[in-house]
Amino acid sequence: MSKLKNRYLSLDVFRGMDVALMIIVNSPGNGDTSFGILKHAVWNGFTLTDLVFPTFLFVVGNAMSFSMKKYEAEGSGAFLKKIFKRFSIIFLLGFLMYWFPFFEDGGLKPIAETRIFGVLQRIALCYLFASILLHYFKTKSVLIFSALALIGYHIILLVFGDLTLTGNAVLKLDEFLIGANHMYHGNGGVAFDPEGLLSTLPSIVNVIAGYFTGKFIQKSGQNFETIAKLIMAAGILIIAGFAWDLIFPFNKKLWSSSFVLLTSGIDIFVIAVLVYLLDMSKPGKWTYFFEVFGRNTLFIYLLSELFIISLAELSMKGTNAYNWIADNIFIAIAGDYFGSLLFALWIMFTCWFVGYIMDKRGVYIKV
Repeated sequence: MSKLKNRYLSLDVFRGMDVALMIIVNSPGNGDTSFGILKHAVWNGFTLTDLVFPTFLFVVGNAMSFSMKKYEAEGSGAFLKKIFKRFSIIFLLGFLMYWFPFFEDGGLKPIAETRIFGVLQRIALCYLFASILLHYFKTKSVLIFSALALIGYHIILLVFGDLTLTGNAVLKLDEFLIGANHMYHGNGGVAFDPEGLLSTLPSIVNVIAGYFTGKFIQKSGQNFETIAKLIMAAGILIIAGFAWDLIFPFNKKLWSSSFVLLTSGIDIFVIAVLVYLLDMSKPGKWTYFFEVFGRNTLFIYLLSELFIISLAELSMKGTNAYNWIADNIFIAIAGDYFGSLLFALWIMFTCWFVGYIMDKRGVYIKV
């Protein structure tokens, strides 16, 4: 068994690649003229963009495989205090991000119309529940939970609704608990939250998959046998995902059980390749670009979202700064599709530059 070296390099690069792609897909100059690969599937189906969020959860679990060791030695009291504090901060940051810029029409933006669940909120919930499961229960029990969560979720959706946008159980539970005004309205005006409370259940499994992948690499070492086993596991999960897709289609917005298996399998395959390229071979200088994102992940993600929101809120020549810059600079020069892509790359590189300055100054913001 080979000794782990540069143990955070693969994780930082993987996380950085995901954040870079996340910023690009979240900031198209014109969503109507974005390349198809940079759009989510409308409902059932799967695109590269659909992989972004589950990969983020996977790398959260991967990072937990290192950090949970420290918690085990500190006792249950300290453990619970830390994870609930982190959960609360991340959840609150997500809520405040949706409430930002806090004021509109000369008054306070109504909380009654602010979205409650979302990307950071789901990360917080998944982190909380996965941490408790992995701390208090043995591996076998956590694996049984994972299987029951995916199967049970499928059954719940079949019993309490259907698999359509307006008739699913995720929507019904959110409407009952928080009301339509607190939900996402980006699906043609329909109140439906792709990060709803019920669909958080299967997404916990993405975190668990990342955790066990990290633990396996640490235990088995970075060698060809480890890579081979990871690729085999990835293949099994991907095949199982496609089999389940026949009766429970890939659906990122519902976070279908088949979607969990597919994305977990892809992520395991990618991390296996990165372990080989970065930890078993001599990595090139190209990795530093993604390491910058990977070292201040949460801060850079928040920065990108606040940057986009601020541009959209800033009036400029009859429109907002976001649309004006996209239309009159990037799209005017490069055309609709490439212009939209270049605008998204501009947002991404701007955020990277801030991260670069932070890294050079040794500033790392952790929650």
